[in-house]
Amino acid sequence: LILFSLFAFPRPLEALFKMAAIARNVFRAVGTVSASRCQLSQAVRPAVATIVSRPAPQRRSFAGRVGWEEGQDVDLDSVAYGFMASQALFSGLELNIFDTIAEAGEAGASLEKIQAAAGVSAPRLQTLLTALVSVKCLRRSPEGLYTNSPNTSQYLVSSSRHFYGDYLKLQIGRQFYHRMGALPEVMTTGQAPSYASWFSDPEVAQTYTQAQHNGSVATAKYLVKKKLSLDGVKDMLDVGGGSGAFSYVFAGAVPGLKSTVLELPEVCRTAETIKSQQTEDVQSRVNFVELDATSPDWPVQDAAYGVVLMSYISGSVPESIIAALYSNAYKALRPGGHLLVHDFMVNDSLDGPALGALWGLQHVTVNADGLGLCPKEIIDRFGKAGFDTSKCETKEMIHGMTKLVVAQK
Repeated sequence: LILFSLFAFPRPLEALFKMAAIARNVFRAVGTVSASRCQLSQAVRPAVATIVSRPAPQRRSFAGRVGWEEGQDVDLDSVAYGFMASQALFSGLELNIFDTIAEAGEAGASLEKIQAAAGVSAPRLQTLLTALVSVKCLRRSPEGLYTNSPNTSQYLVSSSRHFYGDYLKLQIGRQFYHRMGALPEVMTTGQAPSYASWFSDPEVAQTYTQAQHNGSVATAKYLVKKKLSLDGVKDMLDVGGGSGAFSYVFAGAVPGLKSTVLELPEVCRTAETIKSQQTEDVQSRVNFVELDATSPDWPVQDAAYGVVLMSYISGSVPESIIAALYSNAYKALRPGGHLLVHDFMVNDSLDGPALGALWGLQHVTVNADGLGLCPKEIIDRFGKAGFDTSKCETKEMIHGMTKLVVAQK
């Protein structure tokens, strides 16, 4: 269940792998596995995106990670109790526990210091700290002093340049975690809010967009550096571009490139604030247009763009709309232009990878009529939109979770 709640990009990806290890440790804390239960391999698994067309780089590994694909049977306890560990982590972020411990230095922080900083003196704070120690987020010395684990120090302390605790706390902990609680009802009734209705709430739109931004920037940089050549591209259309992260990175990488971002009104309001933090040159070349991308008519000229990008859009709209999105993209592209679809996907064999499958399931809670994506489903709809399917390419992006499918007009 913890993995049902986590979302997308190199940093969030690393969080997902760490959370899998956390879920395992929570299980160990609950009780001893009987001899009849499946024992999953303890082998450490690699944890960042691979490069399809060149040798894979050395990837980070996280001690104790258990892969969802390992073994021949499900570890029921690790799956069922994982939500307890994720809430322990989110609570640690909400109470600034990891920052407080980091500020105490190498010696560590006492219970009393953490209590004072968190404003909680009741025994429940000790219970939370014990849980965080048990799942390896924290370490406790014989003297009772607490220090952060290496991964916690690198990714969950706000002063670290690799920090993405805001993403975990705001988007995953406060938003998606609670939406996943509605999954049984959504599966039964087919009733769920759409992303458009969900984001009509200004607070929801702001929280989501702000939390998503840093992860999207990292993904966009990886895309430009490892997967794409943007030589000669002068104009791009960023459909459902959120904060504009991909557009900022693309514009920064290609002198003169201009981008139009189509987004929902409330998302545009937050995005304009983020845009104001970019360089003046990039600001001048990125423009936001308010639009629900599922609208049949886009306010753009035909054959006007060298690239149309759809990142995390295809899995966020009803299945019946996907083909129309690609048809609109085809019309917007110049001959020779490319449509880039980046999203959570499983393999065409529909048996994994698990993280891509679980994210597809998470989307159901805000898109009950959506489609679980795989490259074949994307490419089939490319063909209906007019693209030559024999020239389509599929590339791995975020390891085990997202893929990039490319079509050319």
